[in-house]
Amino acid sequence: MLQDNMLYVILLAVVGLIALTANYVLATREQQDKAKSERLNYLSGQAEHIVQALTVLREAGCKPEIIAKIDEHAMSLIEEISILAPDSELYADITQLKNTADSATAAINAFASDRALKRAQIYINFAEKLVLQMARGGKLTVTLARNYQQELYNLKVSVVVEAHIYQGKRYQEQGEMMTGLSHFKHAKALLVGATLPAYKKKERLAELQQLIENVEPKRTRYEGSLADSLDKYL
Repeated sequence: MLQDNMLYVILLAVVGLIALTANYVLATREQQDKAKSERLNYLSGQAEHIVQALTVLREAGCKPEIIAKIDEHAMSLIEEISILAPDSELYADITQLKNTADSATAAINAFASDRALKRAQIYINFAEKLVLQMARGGKLTVTLARNYQQELYNLKVSVVVEAHIYQGKRYQEQGEMMTGLSHFKHAKALLVGATLPAYKKKERLAELQQLIENVEPKRTRYEGSLADSLDKYL
C-alpha cells in the first residue's frame, strides 16, 4: 500500500513537472513571438521611412557619400527582416520599395508641386534626425553626423527655394503675377532666415530680388532710410 502511494506521488510530481515545463515553453514562445512581432513592426516602419528618404535624397541630388551611408543602414534593417520573416509579404514589399528607390535619379523640378515639396521636406528632415541616430548607434562618428546634418539642411533650403522659384515663374507665365510674386517673396524670406554663409545666399538673393522687382518695382525711397539699408543688407 505504501509503495502504491509513493508511486502515485511520483507520478503526480512527474505530471506536475511536465505541466510546468510545457507552460514555461509556451510562455517563452509567446514572449519570443511577441518580441519578434514588435521588432518586425519597428523594422518595417524604419525601413520604409529610410527607403522613402533615399528616394527623395536621390531626386534632390544629395551628396553620394551621404546616400551611401544611409543606404548601408537601410540594408542592415532589410537583412534583419529577411532573417526574421524571409517568406513574408513584409520582406517582399520592402524589397520592392528598395529596388524602386535604387532606381531614383536627380530630376529637374522633381518637387514642383506643393505635395511633392512637402514630401521632400518631411523626408529630408527625417534624414537629418537619422544621421544623428546612426551616430548614437555607432554607425557614424558624431563629427561626420553633424557634417551630414548640415549638408542635409543646406539641401532642404535649396530644394524649397528652387521649388518656389519654379512655381513663381510658372504662375507668371500663366498671367498670375501676384501669386508668382508671393512665391518669390517666400523663397527670399526663407533664404534670408536660413543659417547659411552669406556667400552661399548672395547669388540666389540677387536673382530673387530681380524677379520680385520685375513684378513690383522698387519705390523711390529717401536715400539712407531704414528700408533701403535693409535691402542692401539682404
